[in-house]
Amino acid sequence: MKAQNSGFTLIELIISVFILIVAVIGVYNSFSIVVVSIASTSSNLTASYLAQEGIEIVRNIRDSNWLNNRDWKTGLSDENTDCSNGCEADYKIGTPSWPVLIPWTSDGNYLNIKNNFYSYDKTGNFSPTKFKRKITITASGLIINPVLKVSVLVTWQEKEETFDTEVEEYLYDWY
Repeated sequence: MKAQNSGFTLIELIISVFILIVAVIGVYNSFSIVVVSIASTSSNLTASYLAQEGIEIVRNIRDSNWLNNRDWKTGLSDENTDCSNGCEADYKIGTPSWPVLIPWTSDGNYLNIKNNFYSYDKTGNFSPTKFKRKITITASGLIINPVLKVSVLVTWQEKEETFDTEVEEYLYDWY
């Protein structure tokens, strides 16, 4: 009687090792793509929130003007404030109830983060971020019914590539 071999041949072993290596490489590549995508998505989401916050800062200045019986454009688009080339603002620059728009410098300033709060403040334990926020305000519309176009551009850099997110809003005089 002839004995049966129940083991693998060398060819079967090579094929199974090849299939296993291809599977591991595929999983590894998928994992690395997911990690890069998560980092990019996180930055994009943060930039979107920072851009929307820029709109809210300008809207809060307008609303504070109304509440304090001032012209609604005071501090936004008047002889003292020109944000047509860009401004920076956060809730730390002015008093808590009156954020102030600061003219945009040549390259802009990076936002810092302290206690999960983004600002330009560089005192205490802050950490610089990769985000810059530029708020541009341009007046349009008729003299009778003026409109302010507010555009907020947030830029950041990841691995030698520059990304940006932009949000636009039109503000009106409600009265």
